[in-house]
Amino acid sequence: MEGAVVATPAGMANQSRRLRWWGVVAGAAVAAADTLSLLWLGASFQMGGRDVTVLVAVWFGGSFAFLGYLLGDAVEARRRERAAAAALDAARSRVAQSEKLAALGQLAAAIAHEVRNPLAVVRSAAQGLGETVPAADADGHRAASFIVAEVDRLSSVVTSLLAFARPLQLQTRPTAVSDVVARAVTLAGADLAAKRVRLARDESPALPLVQADGDLVCQVLVGLLANAAAATPAGGEVVVRARAAADAVELAVADSGPGVAPELRARVFEPFFTTRPDGTGLGLAVARQIVEAHGGRIDVADRPGGGACFTVSLPTRVAA
Repeated sequence: MEGAVVATPAGMANQSRRLRWWGVVAGAAVAAADTLSLLWLGASFQMGGRDVTVLVAVWFGGSFAFLGYLLGDAVEARRRERAAAAALDAARSRVAQSEKLAALGQLAAAIAHEVRNPLAVVRSAAQGLGETVPAADADGHRAASFIVAEVDRLSSVVTSLLAFARPLQLQTRPTAVSDVVARAVTLAGADLAAKRVRLARDESPALPLVQADGDLVCQVLVGLLANAAAATPAGGEVVVRARAAADAVELAVADSGPGVAPELRARVFEPFFTTRPDGTGLGLAVARQIVEAHGGRIDVADRPGGGACFTVSLPTRVAA
């Protein structure tokens, strides 16, 4: 999450006091300027034959200072109202999102129950059919392989839907980022090699530990590497970087593909949004869910020289 600033009650109270006192100072300054202007123009203040300029200046100063105090208080009250309204809207959005996810979770569970078993039967039948088709029957083998591939794709969709809808259960512990990167690279290495994509690693030495669920972070990296492999043409390169930042560790996966258009970057993490014909639109949504559950953030930007760069930032909150 990008440098979010949380307004604490103490901070808001201090800001409120500052606005009021600035109002007092501004009011006193206006009164002083008015009084000096009148004196410069030759006006005099007398009462009963006595000069009361100081008394008038104090009266004006006090009155304007009080008006400034009231104005500062009114401005701060308006600010508090806007902040309260924004907080209420955010709370309502979170409640609505939670309700949607709960409904989606129920739907996903029902789909998994109703679809997975029939899909397994269809896949088994297609495999058996492929084994009984004569070797010379290329069309028959092609049809059986197509059925198996489509069943696997649908199973992947169901799995992704369940992963997105199921509440995350984080098992956090002090985790070495280099170990997570090595594991993800091993898991994604075969896919990258099959597509003839070079993989490079660029890790800073002595990275701090992060308080994280290593399995889920590895899942995020494997997904990003799979996306990078799909976007990179044969002979291209994917780079995994890890470096320390301010109170965080940043993991980046950069590819040499076509990149992500600026107008699509705000949407690529939305559920069910995808630019790939065979995509489910849930991979990056699940990745963002995992990263944000860790108190981190995930972003996409251009890679220098062309391509896309996805960056995951994880806070280094490790208990002593």
